[in-house]
Order: sequence, then C-alpha cells, then structure tokens
Amino acid sequence: MASPAVDFARNNQQRFLSELKDLLRIPSVSTLDEHKADVQRAAEFVASELRRIGMENVEVIPTKGHPLIYADWLHAAGRPTVLCYAHYDVQPAEPLDEWHTPPFEPTERNNNIYARGAVDDKGQLWMEVKALESLMSGDGKLPINVKIIFEGEEEVGGESISEYLRKQTSKLKADFALVCDTELFAPNLPTLCVGLRGLLYTEIEAVGAKTDLHSGMYGGAAPNPFFALIEIISKLKDAKGHVLIPGFYKGVKAPSKDELKAWKRLPFNEERYRKTEVGSKVLTGEPGYSVLHRTWARPTLEVHGMPGGFVAAGAKTVIPAKAAAKVSMRLVPNQDPDDILKKYTNFVKKLTPRGIETKIKVWSKGPACVVGTDNPYIKAATEALHDTFKKETVFIRSGGSIPIVTDFQDSLKIPSVMMGFGLPDDNLHAPNEKFHIPNFHHGIETICLFFERLGGN
Repeated sequence: MASPAVDFARNNQQRFLSELKDLLRIPSVSTLDEHKADVQRAAEFVASELRRIGMENVEVIPTKGHPLIYADWLHAAGRPTVLCYAHYDVQPAEPLDEWHTPPFEPTERNNNIYARGAVDDKGQLWMEVKALESLMSGDGKLPINVKIIFEGEEEVGGESISEYLRKQTSKLKADFALVCDTELFAPNLPTLCVGLRGLLYTEIEAVGAKTDLHSGMYGGAAPNPFFALIEIISKLKDAKGHVLIPGFYKGVKAPSKDELKAWKRLPFNEERYRKTEVGSKVLTGEPGYSVLHRTWARPTLEVHGMPGGFVAAGAKTVIPAKAAAKVSMRLVPNQDPDDILKKYTNFVKKLTPRGIETKIKVWSKGPACVVGTDNPYIKAATEALHDTFKKETVFIRSGGSIPIVTDFQDSLKIPSVMMGFGLPDDNLHAPNEKFHIPNFHHGIETICLFFERLGGN
C-alpha cells in the first residue's frame, strides 16, 4: 500500500538522523542535579520541534522534578485518539572509560548510532516525532487524533507523570497509548511487548554505633552494620534464586499454556544469550523454568549496591556507623507492591541482628502489567509491522518495568501498544549504548503505516 508519509520519511532519512544527533548531544541525565538545566534544554528542544511540524497546544509543563511535554492535534473527526508516550531523559553515562567514543557525541559505526540515550529513549521518541512530521507533510493533517505526553523522569521513577495523569484524566483521555521504549526480540523480527514486570526498589539503611569507630580499639565489641546487611540479605533468597520472604509467591499468576508455547517457538539460543548478552560462566535462577520464563514472568530479588564504610584506595580500619544496601524486587501479575513491601519490611525487621537498627526507604514501586492482544490497536500495529518487516509479529513480555503502562491502564483505562525498535544487544543503561540506524527508520515508517491503518487510509 503506497504511503506518501513513508516516501517523505525515506527522502528525509539523513535529516532525521542529524536532528537526532543534536538531541543526543544534550546530556539530559535526570538523576544528577548538575544536569537539571540540560534536562530542561532537551524538553525545550523537543517542544520547539513539535511546534515546527504543526502540532498544537504544545506546552513544557513544570513539575516538582523535570518538565513534561504535552501537545495535540485533534481534527480527525470520528477517528481514534492515540496518546503517544516516550521519555527524553537518560541514564548517567558512567563508567566513562568503557565508552569507545564520548557518550554525548553521537558517532556512527557499523550502521549503528552510539550515544547515551540513543535507543533509551531519545531515538525512539524522535521516531514518534518524525512519524508525525511525515504524516503531516502532505496536507498538514493526521489520519487519527494525537495527544503527546513525553517525560523527563522515566529513569528516576516517573513520579511527576503519574501525578499529572491522575489529575488530568480528561485532558489525556484517549483510546490507546503508543509506548516506544521496548525492543525487537531479534534483528528483523517484528515484536510487540505485551507484558512487563512490576518493580519495588528499596534501600535498607543499617545503623550501629553513633560514629565510625577504629576496628583495633572497638572490633569485637561494636556492632558492624555491614555484617548486619550481609546477614539480612543472605536470608532474603536461597542459593537457587528462590525468594524467602514469607508469602512472597502467594497468588503469583503463571503465563498461559499458549503463551509458554509461543515463547518456545522464539529464536532464542540460551548458550548465545549466556555468552554474548550476560557474559558469565553459567546462568543462575530458579530451576524448572526456562530463561525467558524466569526473566519475563517470575519475580526476583536483586542487590544493586552497598554504599557505606571505607571504599577509597588503600586501607583504613574503620567500623562504619552506618551502611546501606539497595535491594529491588521485580514483581509479576497478581503481586501487589504494597503487600510485598509490607511482607519484606516485616521480614527485614525480623532478620535484623542485635545492636543494629534498620530503616527501609522506598525509591519506586509499581505493579506488573499484561496487555490483552485482542483489540483493534494491537491488530493494526501487527499489520503495520508486517508491512515493514514482511514477517509475522511475535508477542513477548519484558522483564523490565515501564510504570507508565500501568498508569495508563489504571488512571486512563486504556491499553498500551508497546512497539519498540531496540535490539537485545543495544547496551541500554551500559557503556556504548547504540541504536541500529535501519531500526530508527523502520520505526518511523511503521508508526506512519500504523496510524494510517487506524485512520482507514
């Protein structure tokens, strides 16, 4: 089916890529205060482009954290309304010495663009913006009604957008959301993500003595918060990866037989995954479940860091007064984050040794979410992907969490079409993050075809 929008996108590929590079040069790291102005600058950059291409009511909305961007175009009478979502903030780039080229100087190598945020999520945000520009290039009209909500806090928990959604349900009312923040299961394999794990991210703070103490003078008498944390953490999970928090697995919903069958058919090579993606001697986790089942549909508990004590070069014999451990759990359908938090808190309290006080801080929490595949939006997305890739679409889940998808489901009562064009080896959150340039262009073309199908074109 001929599409003038797709033709326009093909004729402007170089320009689109060079604009993306300009966006990637802005170090919009949302976790670091020193980049607050950069995050603001990235928001202004995106908003001014939305105005330029013809979107209406464009606003950069201040929040307690980083700004949201809203825009709309609502002149397709009788046609569905999409709420387009993406985020323009990025993870910190450290460790810098592991990057082959500077993280905020986008570089092309082997048909990839390398930069922090290339695939997560500036490249995918720019796909949405450029698809809209391509669709409007003919007569300034879009085939369906479009609302946009882009955020700058996805990498720090996305609290501002959640609050905004709850307060602005009528302003953001739509038939479905388009979320471009996921990946293809394998190169050239059209993929829709239909499930996400939830997340409960906490920090346990352990306090012993009132001040740091010398281990020669006080070792043997003073409590050591690190040992307390080691003791607690070692009892949260057994050697096989089974979480030991009482009641943790109560009500865990297993994937359906059909879903498990479909996962078996996916082109997944466990040995290659171990070697090239994980890079470890063995894979770990609960016995009796496949890797995909473990990473997509089983809950987990992980430790991410243990700040405290003496970590500089050399030796210092200190018993720290306090230490912390960042501990998170990925949750699956039917696990309620508040309920899990309560069970976890009680268990940590119970495990805390004498002489130590523990406090738990919650950095973020959100439930898992599985999207039904039998709606017209998923159907149209599947057809558009087929037009681009000439293959049948696979439905997968992701082990990660996109809290906004649950918010769309709960606050706006709309399903999300999670259509992403990253690849499993794109190194999001790691050094040398990349986006495969043909996937950037495929993404733009697929969104054009998707919206045209929904508009009956």
